Amino acid sequence: MIETTNNTLTDPYGRKIEYVRLSVTDQCDLRCFYCMPKGFKDYTEPENWLRFDEIERVINAFSELGTKRVRITGGEPLVRKNLPELVSRLNQITGIKDLSLSTNATRLSKHADALQIAGISRINVSLDTLQADKFKRITGGKLDKVMNGIMTAKRVGFHPIKINMVAMRGINDDEIEDMVAFCLEHDFTLRFIETMPMGNTGLEATNNYLDLKLVKQQIAESYELIPGTMPGGGPARYSQVAGTNLRIGFITPISQHFCETCNRVRLAVDGTLYMCLGQEDKFELRPLLRKGISDDELKQAIQYAITLKPERHEFNENPSQIIRFMSLTGG
Repeated sequence: MIETTNNTLTDPYGRKIEYVRLSVTDQCDLRCFYCMPKGFKDYTEPENWLRFDEIERVINAFSELGTKRVRITGGEPLVRKNLPELVSRLNQITGIKDLSLSTNATRLSKHADALQIAGISRINVSLDTLQADKFKRITGGKLDKVMNGIMTAKRVGFHPIKINMVAMRGINDDEIEDMVAFCLEHDFTLRFIETMPMGNTGLEATNNYLDLKLVKQQIAESYELIPGTMPGGGPARYSQVAGTNLRIGFITPISQHFCETCNRVRLAVDGTLYMCLGQEDKFELRPLLRKGISDDELKQAIQYAITLKPERHEFNENPSQIIRFMSLTGG
């Protein structure tokens, strides 16, 4: 173990790590074709999932090292039983100023109230289409369940609600302006995401890759776009529709990578820290936690893990190198 003397997290390239994406399950009740293959059942065994007390210890350690933001992800995080209990515990950690959730919203109508009471401040919802038949083809699920979840979240007062749309040529590129209109109507934030070569499914999805510069140009033909900003620790670059509150984010890991400002790591449900979405650098915390390491040793382990963070991904140069699925990494 590398000895450390300061309570900060800075990687070898001078980037301060202030953001943890926390996966609470690798299971999901949808099967988006670019994320998880049909029939996939090779999930992490529940006994290998970090328990709530272990998650709380790790996030507390990150907090003491300067982390301010935690986003709860999956798989689909609402598959994890008693998630509001975990949220409440994390919300009590001093130093965590932003506790958010990424979800597909299929179960959100049932849990929105409890999540807000527990301390979730804002949510991101994956929604690639507004057409029920197309939604079925992309995800294998039912659009009405997602819409019910989104509208329940709106009614209970979540704000902002960010709609994440993976933009795909030949699949949903005919719905760009429809999604803009939908978010304008409901006062949602809209974010477009480029497909990434994560595992075989992601690699195949890059056949439908769409450069978001083209999406932005298409929107600009119908709406006046001005520079925009949005609170948060993520990589989106924002524009705003003039005369409205609508902010549109563009997440461009392929066409315009944001590695130089990367401030995040991912903690998978099995306790593996992934330093980069597009590299295999990782550090396993679960064995150390279950051996009974002290809190100081845990912080030292995290600090050492951050020294493994690479300078950048290689999605363009080596698109086939990442063999794990997005759901196993923690979206």
